[in-house]
Amino acid sequence: MLIKEKIAQAKELLKEFNTDCWITFVRESQINGDPMLPFLAPADLTWHSAFILAKNGSARAIVGKYDQKMVEETGAYDEVTGFVEGIKKPFQEYMKSLNPKQIALNYSIGSEICDGITHGMFLTMQEMLREIGMDDRIVSAERLVSALRERKSPTELAAMREAIRHTEEIFELVGAFIQPGKSEKQIAAFMKDEVRKRGLEFAWEPQVCPAVFTGPDTAEAHYAPTDKKVQPGHVLNMDFGVRVNGYCSDMQRTFYVLEKGETQAPPEVQKGFDTIVRAIEEARKAIRPGAIGLDVDAVARKIIVEAGYEEFPHGLGHQVGRFSHDGTALLGPAWEKYAEKPFRKIEENMVFTIEPRLTVAGRGVVTIEEMVVVTSDGAEFLSHPQKELLLIRS
Repeated sequence: MLIKEKIAQAKELLKEFNTDCWITFVRESQINGDPMLPFLAPADLTWHSAFILAKNGSARAIVGKYDQKMVEETGAYDEVTGFVEGIKKPFQEYMKSLNPKQIALNYSIGSEICDGITHGMFLTMQEMLREIGMDDRIVSAERLVSALRERKSPTELAAMREAIRHTEEIFELVGAFIQPGKSEKQIAAFMKDEVRKRGLEFAWEPQVCPAVFTGPDTAEAHYAPTDKKVQPGHVLNMDFGVRVNGYCSDMQRTFYVLEKGETQAPPEVQKGFDTIVRAIEEARKAIRPGAIGLDVDAVARKIIVEAGYEEFPHGLGHQVGRFSHDGTALLGPAWEKYAEKPFRKIEENMVFTIEPRLTVAGRGVVTIEEMVVVTSDGAEFLSHPQKELLLIRS
């Protein structure tokens, strides 16, 4: 269903961007797979394979003989051609009959999701097109590929909602498990066991999924759980997600471990948490079709700084899809590493995280990561937003 859904969407995008032809070109895709391939084929491919969609509505696949039936059974292509000796002859014959003015290939300087064709495969494609006088028609498929990945279909959104449901349930379960004396590794192991019990996949590498950080002086992000033990007075946060039917969740939650005699978090911890909640909500309100990520990031960044904290050293939020980081448009500042991503316009059906953070001295890092989907006139939460500190009693 997904492949037919996304190929139909791609055909409309070719018309929207007035692009005659889009080609995804791969070989031994288990080793060097294009990020777009799961939208085009149900499994990896061995020999040179070309998936050719055209503005006129045609969809053709040219693949090795042993992959032909698998691709045919998707029902998404008008014709699937299988070859034995080589792809060049059937490919060139089809391209001559199609005679497109532009040929979009999956390369990009600024977006990793659009840069799937390897250099060697690009040169191979360029030479096959040169032999039939079409190599000067090559253009980047970045706009089309970005839109196809970013504009989530109903099937994609349903899978992500299911991934979020499992993630939230596991957060609730681990809250009852956390107690002083438990290590970051023990907490992570509890969550990993629950993922396996449910027959799920991790949203990213299990070594760092979940990431668990307790107290001050931690790595803060993208680091494996350690033997450090939970103590009263610690802020504990974790970054976690699962994958359902190929689609991810990516969320963070913050806990506070009560000291003896405490019934609530101390004022400095509560202030930090309330600041994060306000930054997330105001950023969500700023998200709408046509806005740019730079401006949304600025809303949250200003709230954090005006509350007396340092700027968070990363973008406010990224897109999520088949990967936990999956999309060109970004909610972020105009920093070199983000290139043009913060200036891309936000579109309906994009899914973003919103994840500011701040440090409470001597306590730890306070951060929440929520997921939102862009609607026709704003953005709504896909996750159930954390509005209260999760308190752990000693």
